[in-house]
Amino acid sequence: MKHLPNILSSLRIVGSVALLVSNVSGIPFWVLYIVSGISDIADGWLARKLGCATKTGALLDSLADICFVICCALRLIPILVFPIWLLIWAGVIVVIKIINQVSALVMYGRCCFLHTLANKVTGVLLFLAVPMTFWSIIPISLVAAVATFAAIQEGHLTRTKC
Repeated sequence: MKHLPNILSSLRIVGSVALLVSNVSGIPFWVLYIVSGISDIADGWLARKLGCATKTGALLDSLADICFVICCALRLIPILVFPIWLLIWAGVIVVIKIINQVSALVMYGRCCFLHTLANKVTGVLLFLAVPMTFWSIIPISLVAAVATFAAIQEGHLTRTKC
């Protein structure tokens, strides 16, 4: 039972990779999307509830999150129409997050994926906003604003407390 959260994170990685070969307009893609998103919430909650939260589990969760976002982006960005300013904004957020990890590697000799409230809110909002992006860019623009704050906060915390 104590390995269940890590199993869920591992399954999220498998599900994310499966998204790459699924048809975006098909039901299997969206079932995988929903199951992967729910597993993101469930793994951390279960780890805390079962008293088996570990640094390894937190790292696995972060890697699964990154894998999920990348796989979704690879499948959805080519078929959605985004204004260039939004793509640039997303690129800036990615650069900030990469700088945060490089800073952690230089300062501490390891990556430092922080599970801040702002990062958690960003994840939930992103999960909810992605399907809405087929109709409007407003939800994903709001997610970008929250993600920018989360990335900047993460950088500050990485440099002061990681």
